Amino acid sequence: MKKRTIGIMGAMPEEIEGVVALLSNCVEASMGKRTYFSGQINGIDTVVVFSRWGKVAAATTATTLIHEFKISELMFTGVAGAISDNLKIGDIVLGKRLIQHDMDARPLMKQYEIPLLSQTYFESDSTLLDSAANAINTVFENNSLYAVIGEDELMEFNISQPRLVIGDVASGDQFFSSKEQKHALNTQLPNILCVEMEGAAVAQVCYEYEVPFTIIRTISDTADDKSHIDFPSFIKKISSKYATEIIKNIY
Repeated sequence: MKKRTIGIMGAMPEEIEGVVALLSNCVEASMGKRTYFSGQINGIDTVVVFSRWGKVAAATTATTLIHEFKISELMFTGVAGAISDNLKIGDIVLGKRLIQHDMDARPLMKQYEIPLLSQTYFESDSTLLDSAANAINTVFENNSLYAVIGEDELMEFNISQPRLVIGDVASGDQFFSSKEQKHALNTQLPNILCVEMEGAAVAQVCYEYEVPFTIIRTISDTADDKSHIDFPSFIKKISSKYATEIIKNIY
C-alpha cells in the first residue's frame, strides 16, 4: 500500500503561506524555480508548493509532486471567478468535474475533448470530495472565519453567510475580466459554476497518473469588469485565511 503523502498546491504565494505555517519539521527543496515545503500536519506527511499561474505551470508542479515527492493525493486551493449568478464573493466551490474551456481541436475531435484521452471532464475523487465538503461546512457552521478574519474585512467584500457549492469548474489560460467573456462561457457551458486557470490541468495530470485530487476554489470576484479591482485585495485579506482554516479541518 502506498504511503500517504498529501500534496497541496496554490497558484499564489499568499494562498500557501498559512498552510506552510501549519507544517512541523519543515524542510525546503528548490526545484524547477519552485520551492517545495515538506513536513507534517497532524502527523501526516505533506508537501506544500506555490505552483504559479496557468495550466502549464500547474501541470508541471503536479507532475513534480507525483514523481519527486511520491504524493498519494493532491489538493489545490485557490480563488476563482464566479460564472453562475447564484455565487457570491466568499462562497466556496468544490470541483466535482473539471474541464479545460480553452481546449479546442475541432474538427479533429469534439470541442473541449482532451487529445488521446477521449475525456472532456475529469472527476474528483468522491472520498476526498466528501472529506473536503465536511471540512468546509465545519468552518462555516462554527463561524471560525470570524476568528481569523476581521469583521471589517468580511464586510468590505459583503461576506456574511458564505456557502459551499459542489459542481463543474472550468480552467483556461485566461483571466476573465469582462461581461462578454463571462456570457460566452456561460452560453457554451451552462453548468459551469466558476472559472480559474489551473484546476483542470492538475486534474488531467492526476487522471493520467491515477492520483486522487481535490480542487477547492474560493469565489474572489464575479469574472467581469470588476475582477481586476477585487482580486488582489481579496487574495491578501480573505482567501489565504480561508485555505488555512479549511486544511486545518480536513486533517
